[in-house]
Amino acid sequence: MRHVSRRAIIDIGSNSIRLVVYGGPPRAPVVIYNEKFAAGLGRGVLATGALDPADSKVALQALARFACLVKLMDVESLQVAATAAVRDASNGGDFIEKVRALGLPAKLLTGEAEAAASGLGVIAALPTADGIVVDLGGGSLELVRISAGKIRETASLNLGIFSVAELTAKGPGRLRKYLQKRIADIPWLWTANDLPLYLVGGSWRALARVHIHLTQAPLPMVSNHVIPCRDVDNLVKQMELMGKEGLYELPSLPASRVPMLPDAAALLAALNDIISPSYMMVCAFGLREGLLFQLLDEAERAKDPLICGARFAAAAAQRFPGYGDALAEWLGALFPGEARELLRLRHAACLLADLGWSTNPEFRALSGEELALHGNWVGLTAQDRVIMATALYATFGGQGDDLARLSSLIEPHIAARARIWGLAMRLGHRLSGGASAALSSCSIKIDGGLLVLKIPQALAALDNPAIRGRLARLGSALGLPETVKIG
Repeated sequence: MRHVSRRAIIDIGSNSIRLVVYGGPPRAPVVIYNEKFAAGLGRGVLATGALDPADSKVALQALARFACLVKLMDVESLQVAATAAVRDASNGGDFIEKVRALGLPAKLLTGEAEAAASGLGVIAALPTADGIVVDLGGGSLELVRISAGKIRETASLNLGIFSVAELTAKGPGRLRKYLQKRIADIPWLWTANDLPLYLVGGSWRALARVHIHLTQAPLPMVSNHVIPCRDVDNLVKQMELMGKEGLYELPSLPASRVPMLPDAAALLAALNDIISPSYMMVCAFGLREGLLFQLLDEAERAKDPLICGARFAAAAAQRFPGYGDALAEWLGALFPGEARELLRLRHAACLLADLGWSTNPEFRALSGEELALHGNWVGLTAQDRVIMATALYATFGGQGDDLARLSSLIEPHIAARARIWGLAMRLGHRLSGGASAALSSCSIKIDGGLLVLKIPQALAALDNPAIRGRLARLGSALGLPETVKIG
């Protein structure tokens, strides 16, 4: 059995207090427990400058429960971070001492540290991200310029969702004028036009759910959901037409978020107009995952979270250790020069392709599709998931049109390429029987307009009609004649 380390984060936010426990590999953490209390600490700070005694009592009761849970769970690491509400409160220091008295190692994050952690959270999920992280909390708005896996600039504004509500209540245009004035004091944001915004926080995730509902997205998944800039004004208008009553009826929308949604939408529209980004992506990773990422050394940070997650998942049920990586390497000669983004998707599909044996044979193709589409993978867009699903569906012999409902998400030539990956992986399965040594001894490549499978003389017995049949189907998909060379 694999050892799964448990790492815990307690996030003392302005709107809620949350305990999240992570398992999985260090580079691709997976939530194994998640609990929150809506303490609303930021409301009191906004009204009086201090934490409200009643809210503090609720928060400390929740934190006492969390302290008990993490001991019972025997977590290997625990971080406790307090953000804007406690940071800005006149009695925040007293509150922190009470938290520490519960046995929790609480630390108060500065605005800069909070912004940096949020930025690192996005980098942890999307290592190639190049744009602006916008983390909306109850008490503050963090803005972070990220590129090439690094944090370039940070800014923290006292503009959480509670403050946004106050500004919007004062009349049309007040929020936009305030935001414009504050952004004018951040020079590096002046050149942020045409860069994506990476949206972090529960309010943005709730907005994504509304957008998914309104656009009838074929793969309704919040993580890395893209909101095109052209959709923002219509999103605001449609939400006004729905009203709060209509929003409460959306089954996927947390009821606690509904009162804040109109204000979050107003802020999104203002950001869209002032910054003029290229698009907006809602990210599942943020401050908590950034705090975990900070603990990793440079070598671990440099790893691809998708590959780490897929390799970890495969280790639990793979037939032969190392086969998925061997299959990916074997296919390298057949698909030279593929773009990095495609290569990593193919590699992940190869790692997961060895899991089909544990599924009923009648449903292996659908199981492969399901694994890619709905697995808890880090850093994948809906398009990425469909590409992997297409490959795994073909790997396990899928012949139908089960993915037709998702065809609008990827270009036809990319879908065809993913299917070819699957046919090549299917050939590798039958040729090797799952033994990596067979793949390292045999080769497949395109040579002079001919698809060539080469088998050494010592392994000539591996050749049979089934191998030739799968090779022929692969050749047909590539539009090439095929041959087997022994020797």
